[in-house]
Amino acid sequence: MHLSSSILSKPKYRPDIDGLRAVAVLSVVLFHFFPARMPGGFIGVDIFFVISGFLISSIIIQNSSQGTFHFSEFYARRIKRIFPALLVVVISSVSFGWFALYADQYFRLAKHAMSGLTFVANFTLLHEEGYFGGSPETKPLLHLWSLGIEEQFYLFWPVFCWFLLRKKSNPFSAIVSLIIASFLFNLFVVRFDGVEAFYSPLTRIWELLLGALLALMTVSRSDVILRIQRNTIASNTTSAVGLLFMTLGFTSITQNTLFPGYWALFPTIGTFLIILAGQNSFFSRYVLSNKILVFFGLISFPLYLWHWPLYCFLASVEQGYLSRELRVLTLFVSVVLAWLTYRFVERPIRALRSNRIVVPLILISILAFFLALIVYSSKGFPDRERVTSPFITEKVREQFNPWPYVQNKTCLSQNNYSEASSLAWWFCIQSKDEPPTILLLGNSKANDLYPGFAKSDSLRHHTVLNIGTCLVGHNPTDIPTNTWHPCHGDRSKRQAQFIRQLVERTPTLKYVIINTLEARLSQNGINMIVEEVSFLQKQGIKVVVFLPTVVPNFNPLACYQVPLRGEAKDCNFPNLERQEILDRFEPTRQSLLAASNETFFFDPNDLFCDEDHDNCSYLRDGLPLFRDKGHISEIASMMLQGYFTRWAQLNLPEIFIEN
Repeated sequence: MHLSSSILSKPKYRPDIDGLRAVAVLSVVLFHFFPARMPGGFIGVDIFFVISGFLISSIIIQNSSQGTFHFSEFYARRIKRIFPALLVVVISSVSFGWFALYADQYFRLAKHAMSGLTFVANFTLLHEEGYFGGSPETKPLLHLWSLGIEEQFYLFWPVFCWFLLRKKSNPFSAIVSLIIASFLFNLFVVRFDGVEAFYSPLTRIWELLLGALLALMTVSRSDVILRIQRNTIASNTTSAVGLLFMTLGFTSITQNTLFPGYWALFPTIGTFLIILAGQNSFFSRYVLSNKILVFFGLISFPLYLWHWPLYCFLASVEQGYLSRELRVLTLFVSVVLAWLTYRFVERPIRALRSNRIVVPLILISILAFFLALIVYSSKGFPDRERVTSPFITEKVREQFNPWPYVQNKTCLSQNNYSEASSLAWWFCIQSKDEPPTILLLGNSKANDLYPGFAKSDSLRHHTVLNIGTCLVGHNPTDIPTNTWHPCHGDRSKRQAQFIRQLVERTPTLKYVIINTLEARLSQNGINMIVEEVSFLQKQGIKVVVFLPTVVPNFNPLACYQVPLRGEAKDCNFPNLERQEILDRFEPTRQSLLAASNETFFFDPNDLFCDEDHDNCSYLRDGLPLFRDKGHISEIASMMLQGYFTRWAQLNLPEIFIEN
């Protein structure tokens, strides 16, 4: 490897591109800190992709045409550009995690640190982002997924680009073909698997190639590009159209949008046109080249790296809630750390003409990887003094482990739903390899009940099946708006039809437990529930409806002493909250009773309150009754089964009789 000196020429510096970088990073940061104010800010990553593709490809194409391109020099530059700030942030995050994170959080941080340092974070998240993949705020290094896609692109792109130029092939046609192929693949995948479409390099590569195409045009068709950039009307018109595209992206795209899909054209085409317009357009000269935006563009990479870990760590210390003032303070600290990293780490290393620093950077990254590996192998060091407490026992920690009751081979082999593999999540789990007799029906709330029913001694003669991901019945007015959700659009209807067919072909089913209902449903939603219950009862099935329960709507770990913060959250709540939920559900219950007096109702809220209903809590005997903001823990599922057993002995005694 050639490591002696820098020989690659660089494209002419354009301050407007640093301004574009600023737009990209600030939109992402504002989206994370103030999502209601900047709901489409995450498309800043797509702006980054086009800029990166343009700048890096400009270096490759320009130097290849001059005969000065060397792979060793190219990758040495990438290491000098990426590694210094990345290592500072990752090592700081792992070090701070020792003092601030519980074992399960520290374990996950170590896994993400390893995948971030090896530039495969997007693949890690791709296999992790199911329903119980965890809240984004619990993943301080989640944002490294975009860096993974960029570096994966640069593993093959220099070789491919060099080959095209060396063989005198038509690089323009090749790049356009790759853009079309990747974009079409993105359109295909996003309809079935929004998570894969978001994190896969194959569905994102067209965005970087769009920048590469512009770089090729700038070199090979410079006369056309220069005519556009030197003509005031053409330059300003091109820039204005690009700005329009970008603005439409920021104002129209939200987390509920089917993204990337067609929508990714707004930020990418917008960026393409603004760069194409050149630095002399009105927008580039007077807005993007503004000193403030250029400053944020220069610190854009360290700012992107710093802002999310800081937000997540503070959210952990503050028990999941950050006030507006704390968000502003965190944003300010992020900018300060970004500038310090740029001034004293990034800039000095990038200024070195010699590449001898590359080997030490690689060695430090290897050491950082093994540091994270040690944390990962030790399961997050659960015995650290900082996170040990007489109240946080091994039994407590177990309740926050990844939820294991999602799928098993017994269910999947007997209930083949053709769309299951393409859904973001799909519950399909069965207690025995025998025809099911009890069906737990509904969304994740029904899945919560599975361990309690499947492990109940009094119900051991039954085969318990839990399948499906959606609310009972198909109600177009109550379906999720998130396009990636497995119950969005017609998916809910198709699942309802599949489950009806399953019920009709399974004569062994005797009982259906519905635990999916919201406290207040629309009238159309109530009608759909009544219709579904009526269908089940016509099959000779006894239906038990679990009433909706209270939920904490905060991380239940806050009920325990948080590292770096002395006090625990008061997790008691008044019985009034329980009663309000039951009152809101009463119209649904009355409608079901009016349709059939054979429908049974069970109130699981007794789990949270004492016999007199005077004192209610999200803890029982020191154990958490919830594992996250809205799902009960495994121990709560087991405890709840005891309440159900006592209720069934009085109201449904035949469920205990073995046939």
